[in-house]
Amino acid sequence: MARNRYDIDEDLKETFSVKTVKMCAKYIGRYKWSMLAALLLSGFGSVVGLAGPMIIQKGIDVAIPKKDVQYLVRLCLLLVATILINIVFNAIRTVIVAKVGQNIIYDLRSDLFHHLQELPFSYYDDRPQGKILVRVVQYVNNVSDVLSNGLLNFIIEIINIVFIIFYMFRVSASLAAVTVAGLPVVAAFVWFIKPKQHRAWQEVSNTNSNMNAYIQESIDGAKVVQLFNRQKRNMQTLDGLLDRRKKKWMHAIYISNTVWVSVDIVSQLIFMLVYIAGAYWMNPMASFGVLLAMGTYASKFWQPIINLGNIYNNFVNAAAYLERIFETMNEPVVIEDVPGAVELPPVKGEVQFDHVSFAYEPGRNVLHDICLTVHPGESIAFVGPTGAGKTTIVNLLSRFYNVEQGKVLIDGHDIMKVTLHSLRSQMGIMLQDSFIFSGTIADNIRYGRLDATDEEVVRAAKILHADEFISAMSDGYQTEVKERGGGLSQGQKQLIAFARTLLADPRILILDEATSSIDTATEKLVQEGIATLLKGRTSFLIAHRLSTIKNCTRICYVNNGRILESGTHSELMAKKGYYYDLYLSQYDNPEQIA
Repeated sequence: MARNRYDIDEDLKETFSVKTVKMCAKYIGRYKWSMLAALLLSGFGSVVGLAGPMIIQKGIDVAIPKKDVQYLVRLCLLLVATILINIVFNAIRTVIVAKVGQNIIYDLRSDLFHHLQELPFSYYDDRPQGKILVRVVQYVNNVSDVLSNGLLNFIIEIINIVFIIFYMFRVSASLAAVTVAGLPVVAAFVWFIKPKQHRAWQEVSNTNSNMNAYIQESIDGAKVVQLFNRQKRNMQTLDGLLDRRKKKWMHAIYISNTVWVSVDIVSQLIFMLVYIAGAYWMNPMASFGVLLAMGTYASKFWQPIINLGNIYNNFVNAAAYLERIFETMNEPVVIEDVPGAVELPPVKGEVQFDHVSFAYEPGRNVLHDICLTVHPGESIAFVGPTGAGKTTIVNLLSRFYNVEQGKVLIDGHDIMKVTLHSLRSQMGIMLQDSFIFSGTIADNIRYGRLDATDEEVVRAAKILHADEFISAMSDGYQTEVKERGGGLSQGQKQLIAFARTLLADPRILILDEATSSIDTATEKLVQEGIATLLKGRTSFLIAHRLSTIKNCTRICYVNNGRILESGTHSELMAKKGYYYDLYLSQYDNPEQIA
């Protein structure tokens, strides 16, 4: 799909809406009491602090003219008290909000990561890793402050505005009217600029996503980059992505800055008008104390307006990231337990494909009416050309994709009606790409069975002939391996993965090209291990190297989504059909593996 490209912007499914607001409220609501405490502390501190200009006005207009020293001292002490209360309460509020912000980051990232682990393979097929990773790391960091501190600041600034207006009208109703006259102008401008600003930050989000996708891809493919001497060309590509990001960022900043600049211009004009109106237009002229108090309140009135403009800017910026985060969270978990799903009991291993058809895209079936019954302990091999549908068959058995037509049964239980955990916990799957996690070799072998002892780990490795190369390493089984198994050969990684699968002791085993990276000499040893691995288990093997499957109970030749032939190696060779032709394409002498 087109979106699986670093240079293609993603289409946004989830725009900021009531649904998004509700999802935000869910995370904020978990800490509503802490938020309420912070709000009350900060709100009370701010309201007390706003009494300062009125106290100063009383001192200038009343205490000083009357030379009432005691009254002036009381006013000074009251002013100091309001300042201290404001400072202390806001300090406590800062600590509370910081803790809430970190908790929201934890919850968002945890929920997002959990959801990503539940999404189907198709989701990852359609997106570069970098575009997924940036949502979990950067975007979550960018929105946490808005969801905690931003919301509180928004409410507090509204409270500040209300009380400032109250105090202003207590001091001078006419000058208060002049101060608030600029509000409609600012509101109209913000309403006009909002859609442009929102779209600008969505474009920044796209460029961030594309840049991360390309960097991730380039790091993963670093060896290939150097092999084909692509460093210079790759730098040119990255420069283009960085330049586009810079331009989009500057465009978004330019639009965002117009908000607070417009508020600042209006506030300065109003501030000037307050003094002009108080000194020349009012009759009688306002006193010095009134002018000073109103000037201070006018400044304080427009400061929360400016702050609201900044909060609005941050909110619009965060909205672009929230849309991406919640878009991922709202991706449907296609593969999940159906209502009323039951636990699959310990299985014997009978598997039945009952008229199974499947399509990755509607109307384009890759499997057609597959019928296959496998008895407990049988080993079934699927062979055939690339793209024939072999891997799709075993993917349906593992429920990596849902069966759309027909049924897949294990011991008579429809796998669509049992829990995923009870199904997959009794299956072992070995893929062509043997993924090795960072950590020790023992940790990787123990990955599917954490309670396994060291002796059991070593025994599994010995059966698969992996113990020899593991023991030769500097720290043996405690040797630390790098991410994706860096430092290990492909064959060594597959042997470790074999041991991991054996240790998990599955009842049903799937090997998908599992020996493709093992050299011929090692393969002869591994064949003995595989024989042990298959013993007493129902197993499915996909292989292009026919020597690995000649001893299977049954071999199925698959092409165009259909099983065209089925039988033992000897039976199919005697039949001289599709399998025979495939064999001859690999071996000149029919007796080589016969």
